[in-house]
Amino acid sequence: MTDTSRVRLWLVTLALALSGCAGPFPQSTLRPRSDFAQATDSLFTDIFWWAAAVFVLVEVLLVVALVRFRHREGRPAPKPAHGHTLLEIAWTLAPAVILVFVAVPTVRTIFTSSGEAPADALKVEVIGHQWWWEFRYLDLALTTANELHLPVGKPVRIGITSADVIHSFWAPLLGGKRDAIPGQTNYIAFRADSVGDYSGQCAEFCGVSHANMRLRVIVDSDTAFGAWAQAQLGPPATPPKASPAEQGRAIYARSACIGCHLIQGVSAGVIGPGLTHVGSRTTIAGGILPNDSAHLAAWIADAPALKPGSLMMRMKPPLSDADIAALVAYLQSLK
Repeated sequence: MTDTSRVRLWLVTLALALSGCAGPFPQSTLRPRSDFAQATDSLFTDIFWWAAAVFVLVEVLLVVALVRFRHREGRPAPKPAHGHTLLEIAWTLAPAVILVFVAVPTVRTIFTSSGEAPADALKVEVIGHQWWWEFRYLDLALTTANELHLPVGKPVRIGITSADVIHSFWAPLLGGKRDAIPGQTNYIAFRADSVGDYSGQCAEFCGVSHANMRLRVIVDSDTAFGAWAQAQLGPPATPPKASPAEQGRAIYARSACIGCHLIQGVSAGVIGPGLTHVGSRTTIAGGILPNDSAHLAAWIADAPALKPGSLMMRMKPPLSDADIAALVAYLQSLK
């Protein structure tokens, strides 16, 4: 390798390292925002310091051994410590004691985060689909997709399963991940302590668009959560007469959209996300695109071009630009 190649390699390595340390870390597990995440972070910190202490001790002893027993001309070889009973007892007991100090808080945290929650906890069922998330609020008779709204300070119990293959639900700032397995329900319980918008994603490879299966957990104040839930429980907005939105509603009602998507009073599809209040969401396409007119139009026109493997195929015959614009106006009116 030439000197120029070495310099380039070091520069690339430095750039990658700096890029990994930049930014606000939207999915860092080191900024806990719930009791579950805080317990995990505390456990990690405790184990880290035990590991650091062991590392420092071992390295100090290694350096001492290298310096003290290094070869010197004219000096006899140091005597081995074979059969030193006290030393052997010490290096057997010390790791055992350290493992006890690690094991006890680990087991305690495992039981604490096992998914148990108070009886009055908000209960949400999470269903993984290729490649989007369905959220069912069991106590509210409310279903939405990809954006999970939760009230701050209230215990939440989330049951996680899958409609097709194995997925994994993970919102790093709020808690550890749980696998979504067909025919089985795994649970996670936590209490979010801060209002905010927390990114998450599928953490189990589930197909060609695994990396495009994202989610958002929006932690609201009690008032904001109540207002959001009330709006979601209401009927879809009725577009004004002779408006582009009304034209879009007619196009939607006669197109293939009705076979896959639910809009209350208009269609009853269950294959894709419900769209009754899709206009209130900030993202589309499983959380990978902003919910604006340009991206929504591109998604309707050719979803697989934006998300490989998408079950939402391009319509045949294709919709005209005017029809797509009307559909966009209608969907954006569904707040």
